Amino acid sequence: MTLTTADKALVVSIFGKVSSHKEAYGAEALFRLFSSFGQSKTYFSHFDLSQGSADLKRHGAKVLGALGEAASHLDNLDQALSKLSDLHAYNLRVDPANFQLLSHSIQVTLAAHFPADFTPEAQSAWDKFISAVSGVLTSKYR
Repeated sequence: MTLTTADKALVVSIFGKVSSHKEAYGAEALFRLFSSFGQSKTYFSHFDLSQGSADLKRHGAKVLGALGEAASHLDNLDQALSKLSDLHAYNLRVDPANFQLLSHSIQVTLAAHFPADFTPEAQSAWDKFISAVSGVLTSKYR
């Protein structure tokens, strides 16, 4: 699915509100992921997965930071996420199904924090956006 101009504006607008809370919201999304989808813990055996842990905050900030980078390069996601794609495909070898699970957890977190802004249109835009990001991250698996 292609992001429309309106979709891009919604993604950028909501990310503008997220950007100053990357650590907290990222940790919350990861905690939701690990709590709801136990199989996703496989890659994080060395992390403290308890709610609010330093590990979740640190990695959550990385995840949302990468989404922020992607939101800044909506017209060139392949180039913006190339190194991250290499890392996940060749070094970490994360099961691509986990990107969809994380996508869901991120969207639930955004909806919880921004109920007035995370309208059906915004949710659709974010779903397209995160799907595009996931597509780039998994493109090198083939």
